[in-house]
Amino acid sequence: MPRRRLRDLSIVQNTTNSEEERFALEVSDAYIKKALGKKWRDHKRILKKEYFKKPISIEEKLQNVPPGMLRYQWEDAVQFWNSKKGEDRERVGTSSRKKDGTPMTSEAAEIMEKLKDKKAEYEATASTDSSVNFEDIDNRIINEVLGPERYGQVRFQGSGVNPTQYFGSTSHQYMPSGSQSQAEVQKLKDQIVQIQASTNEQISQLRAEAAAREAEQNRKYNELQLQLQSMMIMFQQFQNPPS
Repeated sequence: MPRRRLRDLSIVQNTTNSEEERFALEVSDAYIKKALGKKWRDHKRILKKEYFKKPISIEEKLQNVPPGMLRYQWEDAVQFWNSKKGEDRERVGTSSRKKDGTPMTSEAAEIMEKLKDKKAEYEATASTDSSVNFEDIDNRIINEVLGPERYGQVRFQGSGVNPTQYFGSTSHQYMPSGSQSQAEVQKLKDQIVQIQASTNEQISQLRAEAAAREAEQNRKYNELQLQLQSMMIMFQQFQNPPS
């Protein structure tokens, strides 16, 4: 009996539902996210090479939005690539590879692959959600793959480097991600309280000014009424002089 090939359309067209279900392949969400993420990562690498690496000013780069990309997405990407964090991440990726571009060790290769996969998943979401911050993505990915950062150490800088050495004398600004998040939340709460207090003060001031204007308008209205009444009396006296 000759072997049938899938390119024979009559086989596909005449296949019953039960046979279709037997040969239906399920694709997991993780695989789809990974595939989409890889496409997005490759696309972003091409954009970075062809648009960001050009020897032009940062203002010109921001104005030169690639086709098919939203302006706010391109601005976020350019600002991140141009930031210290973006440069540090690129430098870390370069230093963890050999001259031929391959990872230093198998463990480094595994970690880098996990970081890429996670980043691909988050960036696939960030490409359609403007509320997702690129810096938040990096923190989440690193914490998920490598675990929380240890106190007194700086990630990717080796065990002999502490926050004071890396960040300078102002290392009190460096905090673990959890503490930093709490501090940022508290800072936002304080700002909201200040804004609310300032808003209430402005509202009170506007109400006082409005009440003062209304009182002044009432005073002028009453004066005009009195003047009008006086003029009417004078007119009547002129029309009807005493006999």
